[in-house]
Amino acid sequence: MALAVFMATPLGRGLRVVFGAVLIYLGLSVIQGVGGTVLALFGILPITAGLLNLCILGPMLGAPFRGSAMRAASRPAPPGA
Repeated sequence: MALAVFMATPLGRGLRVVFGAVLIYLGLSVIQGVGGTVLALFGILPITAGLLNLCILGPMLGAPFRGSAMRAASRPAPPGA
């Protein structure tokens, strides 16, 4: 769950956007052809997830899908709660 919590931080979200942009660049400029187009289209997924604060892998890791819910779940409970 630590990975999912990290991915909900601003740094994690930014890394997803950069990773998606790299996939698009590689697909359209380096690989090209049908495989490159598929890779570029796949690159849209991490960009969208980062911008919308979603963690696609969250439910598979036992964490919430939305980043805001993940941050709330990872906060320690207040004393006496």
